[in-house]
Amino acid sequence: MAFTLTPEMPLNAPANRVPEVTPAFWLIKLTAVTMGETAADFLAINLGLGLGATTILMTVVLLAMLVWQFGQRAYRPAPYWAAVVMISVVGTLITDNMTDAMGVPLIASTIGFALVLAGTFALWFASERTLSIHEVFTTRRELFYWAAILFTFALGTAAGDLVAERFGAGFMATGALFGAIIASLTFGYYVLKLDAIWAFWLCYIFTRPLGASVGDFLSQPPEFGGLGLGTLVTSAAFLAIIAATVATMTLQARNRT
Repeated sequence: MAFTLTPEMPLNAPANRVPEVTPAFWLIKLTAVTMGETAADFLAINLGLGLGATTILMTVVLLAMLVWQFGQRAYRPAPYWAAVVMISVVGTLITDNMTDAMGVPLIASTIGFALVLAGTFALWFASERTLSIHEVFTTRRELFYWAAILFTFALGTAAGDLVAERFGAGFMATGALFGAIIASLTFGYYVLKLDAIWAFWLCYIFTRPLGASVGDFLSQPPEFGGLGLGTLVTSAAFLAIIAATVATMTLQARNRT
């Protein structure tokens, strides 16, 4: 990412640790959440690790990726997106554990994660007086940022499963619903001048159930309304897209430097 100085920005201004919001950002975000859905299913079900062992394993890997990310003093594509991919998997597993292992109703987990996310934003704003993703240049702000992202994934998983499974909408209808919501937020931002911060975070939440619906549609067998590609093939395909996009972004950043 090019870090552009402005007359209001001193030469020694700290660098932002997270990326600017671009089409590439949303491409990787959508593919990451799609992979998060299918990779969690592959590890827990297809490999037979179970929810508990998969959650422990992925949490350890996530912590390692976050240590890598927090070691950067400016945005770097590889550690940042590695953390996003892993947090998408863990966010999915948190909701799956609550639903399948603990028996928490999806409506309760959806409301609960919405309240937890709202509380995170409230604490973030009370502490920093901003929720801007363009000024994440301290460890405390980055902690709030990653906490919010984790809860958006958990909330998006719960909301998507609630619509697709409990309300019986199915994969395609659920994807179309959340895609329409994202389109309306995009229209609201560009045409109706919706606040940029809230437009971003709302879209961030709703891309999770959209991506999960795409992943389920591709991976699940035809008798369950999918194309039957399987979780391994679907996960590998989206991982390849993520890796190629991140590699391109890394090369572009080096060339600009």
